[in-house]
Amino acid sequence: MIEIRMHGRGGQGGVIAAKILASAMFKEGRFAQSFPSFGVERRGAPVLAFTRVDDKPIRLRTAIYEPDHLIILDATLIKSTNVFSGLKRGGTILVNSAGPVSLFNFPYDYPAASVDAAAIAVRHGLGTRSIPIVNTAILGAFAKFSGLVGIEAIVEAIREGVPMKRDENAAAALEAYDSVESVADAPANGSFPSEDNGTITVK
Repeated sequence: MIEIRMHGRGGQGGVIAAKILASAMFKEGRFAQSFPSFGVERRGAPVLAFTRVDDKPIRLRTAIYEPDHLIILDATLIKSTNVFSGLKRGGTILVNSAGPVSLFNFPYDYPAASVDAAAIAVRHGLGTRSIPIVNTAILGAFAKFSGLVGIEAIVEAIREGVPMKRDENAAAALEAYDSVESVADAPANGSFPSEDNGTITVK
C-alpha cells in the first residue's frame, strides 16, 4: 500500500486534489481512497487530505500517520506544523514554492522537489494572485516527480473532478509536469531507496 498525505490551507483545493489523485489511480486499475481531516472550517486554516492506493481492496479507514509521500501545498506550514511527522525513511517531499528545494533544509534522507504551483495557477486564472488554487498544478508535478501515476490519468481525473475551469486546471497540471528540470533521482516506479539523497527542482 502507498500512502500520500497532503498539507494545505482552506481554499487551496487540497481535499479535491486528494480525490482527483485517487480517481487517477483508479483509472489506472488500482484501488484507491481519499478523505480529508480539518478543524476550524475557514479559508486559510490548516487542512490535511489523504490518498491511499493499493493493488488490492483497501480496508484501512484511519488517517495516514506514516506517509510514503508528502505534498505540501503551502510552504508556510513547514514552520508552523510538524508536516514531517511519521514520514517513512526514503519517503518523498513535494512543496509548492517559488524557490529551490534547498531553501528548506529538508531531512537528508528524503528526495524532495519544489514547484511554483502558485504562479502556474495564477497564469491559468485559478484563484487570485493572493489566494491561488494550486491543487491541480501540484498534482501534475507529483505525477512527474513520483512516477506513481501517469499525467494522462491525472488530466482525465481533473476534467471529471473539478467543478469549473476544466481546461485551465488541466493546462496547469500539464505545465507543472512539463516544467521538471531533471528526474535523474526519481525512479520511474515511484520507489526511493533510503540512501538516495538526490533532489530535483520543478520550476
